[in-house]
Amino acid sequence: MYGLYPYTFRGVSIRATPALPVILISDRAEHQAQTRRIKHMMAFIEQEANEKAEEIDAKAEEEFNIEKGRLVQTQRLKIMEYYEKKEKQIEQQKKIQMSNLMNQARLKVLRARDDLITDLLNEAKQRLSKVVKDTTRYQVLLDGLVLQGLYQLLEPRMIVRCRKQDFPLVKAAVQKAIPVYKVATKRDVDVQIDQEAYLPEEIAGGVEIYNGDRKIKVSNTLESRLDLIAQQMMPEVRGALFGANANRKFLD
Repeated sequence: MYGLYPYTFRGVSIRATPALPVILISDRAEHQAQTRRIKHMMAFIEQEANEKAEEIDAKAEEEFNIEKGRLVQTQRLKIMEYYEKKEKQIEQQKKIQMSNLMNQARLKVLRARDDLITDLLNEAKQRLSKVVKDTTRYQVLLDGLVLQGLYQLLEPRMIVRCRKQDFPLVKAAVQKAIPVYKVATKRDVDVQIDQEAYLPEEIAGGVEIYNGDRKIKVSNTLESRLDLIAQQMMPEVRGALFGANANRKFLD
């Protein structure tokens, strides 16, 4: 519409502005190009952001899985350790209970054995009365008990105590023992029978021998001799009753 040549408007010569429509078209194209570049950049940034976000998500998920696995493994180890500890505690308790039961059973057996031995000793003490009833046999026994007591004390003056009913037998035993003692020890001795205090009638028999001031005593009653023999022969008695003890290396 407009040219590069001047034209007259109401008598005035006017030169038209050259190529104005071309400039407008060029600006519009540039704007559109910039818009496309911006959109392209935004799309690129968005794509890059999405890729970065996906990368972060993937890394976060990987770290989460690793941490989850670590926690699971840690907890599993703790649970295993807990139950292993419990199992050991239970096993230890079983051993303790078994040991206690074994000890209780062993103590019951030992008590039963001791009770049996006590009963046998009591029965033996009751049978001592049969020995006393045999006067000849009892006299020989008293002779030995009196002489042995004198040898144990070795005092210049000694006192013999007996049951009242045994006085005649003990007197005979003392009379026999004095010369034997003097010959064996080459010592003089004065032996008296205590007629002020006698041994209890309940005991089976035998004698007690004191030194002159009665501070030293030798008990040779039948019960005390039986207890002494039982103590000395207890390993043999136990072996005869219950058999040899496999855990015992030495006899008492």
